[in-house]
Amino acid sequence: MRRQLVIGNWKMNGSSASSSNLLSELLVGLNAGRVDAAEMAVCVPYVYLSAAADAIKGSSLKLGAQNVSQFDSGAYTGEVSPSMLADLGCHYVLVGHSERRSLFGESSQIVAEKFVAAQASGLTPVLCVGETLEEREAGSTLAVVESQIAAVIESVGPEGLLNSVIAYEPVWAIGTGLTATPEQAQEVHQYIRRCLGEAGEKICILYGGSVKASSAGELFAQADIDGGLVGGASLQGEEFLAIGQAAK
Repeated sequence: MRRQLVIGNWKMNGSSASSSNLLSELLVGLNAGRVDAAEMAVCVPYVYLSAAADAIKGSSLKLGAQNVSQFDSGAYTGEVSPSMLADLGCHYVLVGHSERRSLFGESSQIVAEKFVAAQASGLTPVLCVGETLEEREAGSTLAVVESQIAAVIESVGPEGLLNSVIAYEPVWAIGTGLTATPEQAQEVHQYIRRCLGEAGEKICILYGGSVKASSAGELFAQADIDGGLVGGASLQGEEFLAIGQAAK
């Protein structure tokens, strides 16, 4: 059976105080057994990673970063290497989030390079894929998602994806309050597994896109959805824990 996983993406939010308070709230809930089926993780801003690592040490909560350089060292001012993230205790790192692709011009080739670099340093990359509203309306959803995954497969092969997580995030549902119906999400998740062949049955595939506690149960009940990549709702301790509880 594939593992269940719920990852919170804090994006560029928080302060030292609010981050500490949120982590404390999550740890209290996890220690009380509030979430019993899913692994929980948080991807926090770079500047709070060290403090977060200290706060969650010895707990079941895993640490992740929101981005990573494809280079491991050198004259790349402002970048953070995968080995640095591993040194801080990160387990996961997001690669190819739609905001990185659209706002910062990351191509599928760059995403693939980051994926390879993350794995080489022992990190588990969370490969984010998904279509825009225009692409969905044009009937291109499956082709877009397949092409984004193919760029990584060209570098590591289908088996190379076994040590990773895939997150399907329809771009039109991120931060908009819109959510793909469980049937829409399931269709894409099932297609992704087919694209991956035999490896597809073993890979954890998450749904992201305005996931809330009120929608998580129905989404996570779909056969090919193994949990969620949660944005804004992960900034609210009770809401995030409730989403984790929805994983069975």
